[in-house]
Amino acid sequence: MSDKTPGSLIAFPAILSEPVEGFLQRLKVQKNYSLHTQKNYRRQLLRLLEFVAGMSIGQWDQVQTAHIRQLAAFYHRKGLSGRSIALLLSACRSFFNDQIQLNELAFNPARGVRAPKSAHKLPNSIEVDQLCALLEAIDVSEDIGIRDKAVAELFYSSAIRLAELVRLAPQDIDFSERTARIVGKGNKTRIVPVGKQALAAIKEWLKVRGVWMGVSESPALFVSQRKTRLSPRSIQARLAFWGRITGFSGRLHPHRFRHACATHLLESSGDLRAVQELLGHADIATTQVYTHLDFQKLASVYDKAHPRAKK
Repeated sequence: MSDKTPGSLIAFPAILSEPVEGFLQRLKVQKNYSLHTQKNYRRQLLRLLEFVAGMSIGQWDQVQTAHIRQLAAFYHRKGLSGRSIALLLSACRSFFNDQIQLNELAFNPARGVRAPKSAHKLPNSIEVDQLCALLEAIDVSEDIGIRDKAVAELFYSSAIRLAELVRLAPQDIDFSERTARIVGKGNKTRIVPVGKQALAAIKEWLKVRGVWMGVSESPALFVSQRKTRLSPRSIQARLAFWGRITGFSGRLHPHRFRHACATHLLESSGDLRAVQELLGHADIATTQVYTHLDFQKLASVYDKAHPRAKK
């Protein structure tokens, strides 16, 4: 079997590919998953399809738990991380559950199959002073800088994801309550606080936006000079630009603001549940990575300060 992900469902027998295509369509229409999530499911299920076809398995009801274990082992040997294999297995479980609900299958062969553990890479933390200096260094003498500062301030203030920021509409910002209405993964809505500096930056941006848009209407809070919704790629490119201009150490991207916000809040408050709510994590275990970051800082201070730490 090849370790390359195939590009199309057409390459497989209809008896295998049609149920997958139907499942992907239901993710789009019934569950209203984002385009990014749909693409991820398609990518993972193409891997499953290639494996099943390579094993000369003709129907989905012939897939056994042993086959799914072999699938995970195959990609582990190819160097896929434990996290990536876990995503593959999650997509498999979702597909098989869908087929069970349609009475096409009697059991889920992926149930109980676990991905191999891999070393957990912690996100790089940014010091408060370093991040504040960067935000202050964004040039707001031009309109595009005013917009970019509002974007960066909101990322750091509220720890929202890139896709969530792209979706925002002007009416999602409540200046009186100092909150933002966020539509997150799975179309779940949450309300997050917005800090004073971010609100001030957004107010300045809305003045510019009004001039840019004129009488035109757009549902997007952040737009380009062409009056279109600012794309994820454009936001990434602008933040990377300011990172280079201001001499920021390392590549500056949206998720670093999210990490920084969560880390700084946890260091100050120690309230893991509150940080979980802010980030929109369904499982607190996902948020607990930031406790490791906090411990790293504690360990560093301990090694430097404790009289018997290194004796």
